Amino acid sequence: MSLSALFFQLGLSVVFIALAAGGILWAIKSGQYDDLDGPAQRILMDDDDPKIPFNQSKSSAERVEPDQIKRN
Repeated sequence: MSLSALFFQLGLSVVFIALAAGGILWAIKSGQYDDLDGPAQRILMDDDDPKIPFNQSKSSAERVEPDQIKRN
């Protein structure tokens, strides 16, 4: 392997490491890791629970029940 190929591969690996570090820093700054337990516990909650923010904003007349959804 020639020396120029080695420098190319080293430069390419530095670029990939910088992209990965930038992605991780962006995820941390944007709050992706703020609530790790919420989505895991949300699957266990009842859909019509008034404590869920989605259900607070809609009245019972506007809510669509699963059996009312039309399927193609």
